[in-house]
Amino acid sequence: MKLSKALMLTMREVPAEAEISSHQLMLRAGLMRKMASGVYNYMPMGLKALKKVEDIIRDEMDKAGAQEFLASALIPAELWKESGRWDTMGPEMFRLKDRNDRDFCLGPTHEEVFTDIARNEIKSYKQLPITLYQIQTKYRDERRPRFGVMRSREFVMKDAYSFDKDSEGLDISYNAMYEAYKNIFFRCDIECKAAEADSGAMGGSGSAEFMVKSEVGEDDIVFCSACDYAANIEKSPATAEVMKKEELKNLEKIHTPNAKTIEELVSFFKVDSKMFAKTLIYKIDEKVVGVMVRGDREANEVKIVNALGGAVEVELADDKTVFDATSAKTGFAGPINLKVDELLVDEEVSNMYNFIVGANETDYHYTNVNYNRDFTGKVGDFRKVTEGEKCPKCGAPINIARGIEVGHIFKLGTKYSESMNAVFTDQDGTQKPFIMGCYGIGVNRTLAAVIEQHNDENGIIWPLEVAPYQVIVVPAVFKDEVQMKKAEELYDALKAIGVDVILDDRNERAGIKFKDADLLGIPMRITVGKKIAEGEVEFKLRSSADLEVIAYDKVIDRVKEEFKKI
Repeated sequence: MKLSKALMLTMREVPAEAEISSHQLMLRAGLMRKMASGVYNYMPMGLKALKKVEDIIRDEMDKAGAQEFLASALIPAELWKESGRWDTMGPEMFRLKDRNDRDFCLGPTHEEVFTDIARNEIKSYKQLPITLYQIQTKYRDERRPRFGVMRSREFVMKDAYSFDKDSEGLDISYNAMYEAYKNIFFRCDIECKAAEADSGAMGGSGSAEFMVKSEVGEDDIVFCSACDYAANIEKSPATAEVMKKEELKNLEKIHTPNAKTIEELVSFFKVDSKMFAKTLIYKIDEKVVGVMVRGDREANEVKIVNALGGAVEVELADDKTVFDATSAKTGFAGPINLKVDELLVDEEVSNMYNFIVGANETDYHYTNVNYNRDFTGKVGDFRKVTEGEKCPKCGAPINIARGIEVGHIFKLGTKYSESMNAVFTDQDGTQKPFIMGCYGIGVNRTLAAVIEQHNDENGIIWPLEVAPYQVIVVPAVFKDEVQMKKAEELYDALKAIGVDVILDDRNERAGIKFKDADLLGIPMRITVGKKIAEGEVEFKLRSSADLEVIAYDKVIDRVKEEFKKI
């Protein structure tokens, strides 16, 4: 590719809409352009980089024995109704009707489609195991698209599904995908950790997220300081602090005017926040649910929803709902005589003594409250873990860091095969449901994660295997015929050996060309300048500040050296 012919417009200023490095650089380097909120067009340079990620994914999936096919993004509602998810996916699903008033959706995920294919095409245990995958555009009407392609309404995903005859086979398929994912992210040169995760709307049992540490990540990830334990904070079990046993004191109602937050109550009572239990009121689908956690803790909505058997809509209750449940203004809720459909009590609260709660009366709180004596509820783990708690695996302190999910793998089991009657004939002649696994990679998000981890103040620093172009040849002076001729010859020679090379043949100053090369992040830059009269060129790695002067007839060997490092 010659830059004089390329559709590529770089930007010097950081776009106001872009909040994170990858979003800023993808716009500044001309990799993509916004069409609507959460919807982007990939420009030629961006598409080329995206395809490089896809090529790595295909290579590793094929090596793992998976077979690629392509499903339709337009899915009839009947499949979703069979699985029971048509009404549970919520407003994120793009729904539409055809001219015959038949319901369809734009696929946010493809469990139902793959299951339908399996039940129609796989009849016998002799055909198993099989893993199918596709790389395809998905559609989700995100409430708040943000961070460029990190959370968009249209995105490219690699989704794969395994079909096995038993759980032992699923373990083998799952582990094969686990290893393939490790290889994929290693080749993309991103630091990635597999963390235990909640299966969410996908269902199933075992689940792991492949997380990239990032300050702009939308997920909190728990990492052990000593062992290899890692988990999404939504999944990580909390370790209840053992409270010192006390004699039970008499319940007492205290007037607490203008004190409703934990901070205000700490100031009012002059005690530690650990002495309080806050009662949060949620609207979860059609239910009003109370959730109690210690005053210094945060509720974990994923654990709450799982305890209730799943939900579509989860939100903190409005003031009217709170009043109906408590007969008080918001901020004074408590468990005694609380009018809710269900009360969930964090295990830590159930083991506290003589603590303080809202009295379900405006400007009043109870002191010396104790579980079982004064109230009861469903006890469980309903809170988020905190920095420094004990690792559930080895007991060492945990750390919490932000992370970006680039991949997610699930053991689905028979969740979809049973609901959709997807069966095969086993060796004993009986029909059995497929044991399924599900394996997804966000292709756009992986590309953005690469940029998040590989950039500096001058632009992107592409790893060699992901770079849209691996070498850029820059003739320093456009009007110098010798420089242009030698640059063209070098460009042709690199193309001939299969290198993705770009020639900056624009009539621009050398400084502008160098800035664009750095912004684009091309791994190797070869400058054909005045030293060409002595048979030499300049060679520079984008990842290094060092500049090498190399004989013109040796520079291709120098390029080959970099490829040997992959």
